[in-house]
Amino acid sequence: MPKYEQISNEIRRRIKEGVYSPDEPIPDEISLAEEFGCSRMTVKRALDVLVSEGLLYRKRGHGTFIVKSAMLDGLVNVVSNETLGLTSLLKGRKVTSKIITFEVLFPSDEVAAHLCIDMNTPVYHLIRLRNVDGEPYVIERTYMPVHLIPGLNETVLHGSIYRYITQELGLTIAGSHRKIRADKPNELDRQYLQCAPDDPVLELEQVGFLNNGEPFEYSFSRHRYDKFVFVTVSTRR
Repeated sequence: MPKYEQISNEIRRRIKEGVYSPDEPIPDEISLAEEFGCSRMTVKRALDVLVSEGLLYRKRGHGTFIVKSAMLDGLVNVVSNETLGLTSLLKGRKVTSKIITFEVLFPSDEVAAHLCIDMNTPVYHLIRLRNVDGEPYVIERTYMPVHLIPGLNETVLHGSIYRYITQELGLTIAGSHRKIRADKPNELDRQYLQCAPDDPVLELEQVGFLNNGEPFEYSFSRHRYDKFVFVTVSTRR
């Protein structure tokens, strides 16, 4: 793991565990560089990661501060412009998957259009329940072109699909287009997410792209309202 990632992981842990006061700036780059035995540029890169995640913000002339909303207990902090799987978002917690559906089929008009393929191109259709520390958090319904993501199997589905794509297949995930909406719980939500009939559900519709511009994923993630907060980070240059 690169040094800057080690540093960002450690500072992220400190933020979550309240090591740094949310009312004061965190230690400056020079102090952190001395503590971690690295260059100031490495520290800056580590802090840039946390700024992009919405955990920190810089105030010119005053230092780097914690975004207080990022410290909400029990909520998964998801930044709207990041493309990370649940496993990466929740480092240090036990994320498991229950496979509800796993099949190969021909796509509908809608799925084919979003994946930029024709209707004769086979796709994986999978539905997974993602549990965190044994508690249901999100149901994912995902479509992926078989030719683009070969070798998907139950072993992969029980772990991180994004990790398989990047580490095993050697592909680069470049980004995604997202739509976020509120919805009423459906039958799967009530059965697997343990939603009450009047609980709201946060649905994330997403098309994921590789660095060559090809869509590799069209998905719908249904989140429990009491487990997630979605954050938009906007900065002025």
